[in-house]
Amino acid sequence: MIELIVISRLLEYPDAALWQHCQELSDELAGSATLAQADAQALNEFIDALTGQELLDAQASYSELFDRGRATSLLLFEHVHGESRDRGQAMVDLMAQYERHGLHLDSRELPDHLPLYLEYLAQLPADEALGGLQDVAPILALLSARLQQRESRYAVLFGVLLNLANTTIDSEKVAEKIASEARDDTPQALDAVWEEEQVKFFAEQSCGESDISAHQRRFAGAVAPQYLNISNGGQQ
Repeated sequence: MIELIVISRLLEYPDAALWQHCQELSDELAGSATLAQADAQALNEFIDALTGQELLDAQASYSELFDRGRATSLLLFEHVHGESRDRGQAMVDLMAQYERHGLHLDSRELPDHLPLYLEYLAQLPADEALGGLQDVAPILALLSARLQQRESRYAVLFGVLLNLANTTIDSEKVAEKIASEARDDTPQALDAVWEEEQVKFFAEQSCGESDISAHQRRFAGAVAPQYLNISNGGQQ
């Protein structure tokens, strides 16, 4: 699915190569038989708006959006496992899944990074790629809603992914959840996390488990997608 390759590239940190080859991305979308016309247009408008900026401005906005706080993190397991030990095993399992399909990562890449996951799905048969999108649909819906709340154009990308997944999401429950949660990218929230990390760093090892548990509880309400009601036509 070439559409997933395009969206994967658009979700990566903006660089000069994207500005140079943006027309090629639009050309690929023009040949898509999978995208609805409205989604193809929305992606082209996103490309035009993104590359219409100065590169440094786009990079700064990207970092502000995806690298501050955890609510909009592009690391999928951040929204499922947080800092629990289960996250490490999930990483190992996903990496093994990639390697079975011939995708080998270098030491700098985290397997649950969404652009990388989309690149992996793009190599699979269409029905398997669809199943892979449906697996992460709750996280995509959560990110989409949070990005809309922040009035970010990146929300468009997640809307298109959800349309490609052909998965029903309880949008009212998503909206209720987003409306009730505290932003974690404000200066006050970031200062609180920094102070908490300092306490954890200097704490005695015997207290480590207690500190980690408190840290997980702090973010549990912000990132857990279990409240979503998903129907994917019986496919698991």
